[in-house]
Amino acid sequence: MFYKILVANRGEIACRVIKTAHRLGIATVAVYSEADAGARHVRLADEAVLIGRAAPRESYLIIDKIIAAAKQTGAQAVHPGSGFLSENPELADACNANGLVFIGPPADAIRAMGSKNSAKALMAKAGLPLTPGYHGDEQAPDFLREQADWIGYPVLIKASAGGGGKGMRVVERPEDFESALAACQREAISAFGDARVLVEKFLIRARHIEIQIFGDAHGSYLHLFERDCSVQRRHQKVLEEAPAPGMTSERRNAMGQAAVAAAKAVAYVGAGTVEFIVSSEGVFYFMEMNTRLQIEHPITEMITGLDLVEWQLRVASGEPLPLRQEQLQIHGHALEARIYAEDPAKGFLPSTGRLAHLVPPAENLHVRVDTGVDEGAEISPFYDPMIAKLIVWDASREQALARMLQALARYRIAGVANNVDFLSRLVASPAFARADLDTELIERERDFLFERGAPIPREVVLVAALASLLREQARARREAAVHSDPLSPWHPRDGWRLNSRAEHRLLFRAGEAEKPVRVRYIEGGYAQGYLLGLDGQETLVRGELGPSNTLWAELAGLRMNATVVVAGERRYVFLYGRAWQLVRIDPLYHAGEGSGPEGSLLAPMPGNIIALIAKIGSTVEKGSPLLILEAMKMEHTITAPTSGMVKSFRFAVGDQVGDGAELVEFEPETAHVAGE
Repeated sequence: MFYKILVANRGEIACRVIKTAHRLGIATVAVYSEADAGARHVRLADEAVLIGRAAPRESYLIIDKIIAAAKQTGAQAVHPGSGFLSENPELADACNANGLVFIGPPADAIRAMGSKNSAKALMAKAGLPLTPGYHGDEQAPDFLREQADWIGYPVLIKASAGGGGKGMRVVERPEDFESALAACQREAISAFGDARVLVEKFLIRARHIEIQIFGDAHGSYLHLFERDCSVQRRHQKVLEEAPAPGMTSERRNAMGQAAVAAAKAVAYVGAGTVEFIVSSEGVFYFMEMNTRLQIEHPITEMITGLDLVEWQLRVASGEPLPLRQEQLQIHGHALEARIYAEDPAKGFLPSTGRLAHLVPPAENLHVRVDTGVDEGAEISPFYDPMIAKLIVWDASREQALARMLQALARYRIAGVANNVDFLSRLVASPAFARADLDTELIERERDFLFERGAPIPREVVLVAALASLLREQARARREAAVHSDPLSPWHPRDGWRLNSRAEHRLLFRAGEAEKPVRVRYIEGGYAQGYLLGLDGQETLVRGELGPSNTLWAELAGLRMNATVVVAGERRYVFLYGRAWQLVRIDPLYHAGEGSGPEGSLLAPMPGNIIALIAKIGSTVEKGSPLLILEAMKMEHTITAPTSGMVKSFRFAVGDQVGDGAELVEFEPETAHVAGE
């Protein structure tokens, strides 16, 4: 076994590998960019080496720096994690050339499976069924469109070297093929340095099921059952579970044997995943093989009781597989929810900013949290916006769903938009609860999953007001203890007034609605509570602040526990198992918030301008694409908010823009007509 390894990655996967290595008595070396100097994986490792600037291409993707860091620290082996260089055969070659062990498959196996086109040809020879489509090397746009016409719409365009939903588009109509192909190729070049794509038939109501496989250097292979990854958004996995609901033992064996055959075909060593698309009739087709440890591997660990990172380390050090196929068993059911800094209501647009408050649910036998960030960390535009993986386990799927709902209700995140509430609705949705799964589930269940103008509960506003009053009370008492005349009638800070009623007003905004709260200090002062007037109704409230922004509250005799986090003017209220966001407004300065200069369009997040689509001076319809912004490895198309004229672009292709930057000078059609 190794005594020191280097982890060539960041975030939760680096922390995950470090955790197992330390349990086995193996010292660890982290690498980090300038942006990650204070990151969690850096603090957890025994040593850490700075390898470059924030952008991955200037740090985490430079193989020479990874090798130099390993040699500098005396590491024996390199674990690539997942993402970045994890499926780059050149890193495996560089490790071998420098006397280091690459904790992953041989470089030849990575190369064989690295191109989806060549991999599918290889798997066809191995006898695996393939999705109908074109998987060849010819990449001329006209030729690819001819193939799509022959296959029949809808088709899926997919980056040959890709993964993670990047460089993928479903095309419903022939007239959309050209623009979708161009977008896929741009994303593929940016993410993988390879513009090649394949075109396949897009299966309606299909499921995405993958098989975890392992091989060792002694010629032994096995599979560790399946994971259902059907629930996706933008072709990226959101919620995974194991075992797959409705899986028969016959189909499990057939898919497992096919996955092992794929591993044998490339003399695979280490952990890998063979992914299949399964039609609504139950027919499965080979999609791709991921030559790395998948992000969703913890659910396999939960149902088997095994540590797959430990298996990776043992196999890489030359040991045989710890178990045989017949010794493996499934115990219970597990789910994994990916907690992202993103806004589901805005097309899952990634969010950046500081994690002002971060409290995950407590870990125990049933709940596990794999994360690479702590409270106060920055979610930057340079890396994937994942905050954590929330994994739960129980004896049955129904019990595991209940565990997941409970764990999500206890997740507290403030400072960035996030998908926790969305995940709660997803798990609670009737379709998911009855295991009616397919890759279009989120789109099918939009009405249930995406709230539209739901009114904020009255109790949420009252709790926010109570928290503000208690904080003001505590601050006033601290100041009084230091500065005030103890004989002054104002010293107690109990709301007493001379010849007037003891009351004032708080003002909050929830979405577009303003919520004024009238505060009356009832006789007896703060200790007795407050009478809060909201929506024409007055309520007696009292409470007590606790640690970590917690609040014990009593509203008209109803007692509840809440959390209220202050981040500037924003108030994050965690109540009833979900999060609510309010804005505290100063009534003396109530100018309102605009969205920038009239007629402008603002960057939703920091990014890079990669294409200007509309022509300056042209008149466009509402929803017409104007430009394309690349951020967090994905393309975001900025569209016209209404019909109007494009007067100018504020930036050129290749320019970096900041969050909120004005991108387009746009004259709405109504304004243009009014000025005539």
